[in-house]
Amino acid sequence: MNLATLNALAEPNRLNIVELLREGPLAAGEIAERLELNNPQTSKHLRVLSDAGIAEVLPIANRRIYKLRSQPFDELSSWLDSFRLLKEEKLNRFDQYLKELQRNEQKSQHEDQMD
Repeated sequence: MNLATLNALAEPNRLNIVELLREGPLAAGEIAERLELNNPQTSKHLRVLSDAGIAEVLPIANRRIYKLRSQPFDELSSWLDSFRLLKEEKLNRFDQYLKELQRNEQKSQHEDQMD
């Protein structure tokens, strides 16, 4: 998991840009317009996203088209999956513990009845 990815996504405007780019590639000007940001501010955010490897730029004539790269999101998904697996393992161990407690309690009750 790349820390630069999390740092880049932590800023609300950059996260909003990523949400826009989920729909497909957009020109920098279109992003600025949709998010009501000024062009220099938008360029700064897009540069951070590009430097983090989240977005890539495609220069077409005098326009800069941005699109998302899948790799950082695949890495993020794998990282989150590891926590899901850990959670499932903990729940399974907890379930086993409860079953063991129930067996011990039933065994104890059965022994008390035999006495």
